[in-house]
Amino acid sequence: MTQSSGPGERPALPPAPPANHGNTRAAWVTVTVIMIGGLVAGLAVMAALPWLFWVGLGIVLVGLVVGRVMRWLGLGQPTSPTEKDA
Repeated sequence: MTQSSGPGERPALPPAPPANHGNTRAAWVTVTVIMIGGLVAGLAVMAALPWLFWVGLGIVLVGLVVGRVMRWLGLGQPTSPTEKDA
């Protein structure tokens, strides 16, 4: 059963999540580059080319770095309300 609050009390709610649901340029670029790297690595496994597999993993790492740099440049989702207002 729920407890009723007094007439002047409001329940404490968590802060609202960002409205963009992660649809930022940084997120799209990161996911796209990682998917390309995974595709290259997967094709390399099928073709039995170890060097190409490592190239694919390198592309994945580049995607992670690019995503972090884009977020640092302000193209990602804000992490705090004060960053959102800036």
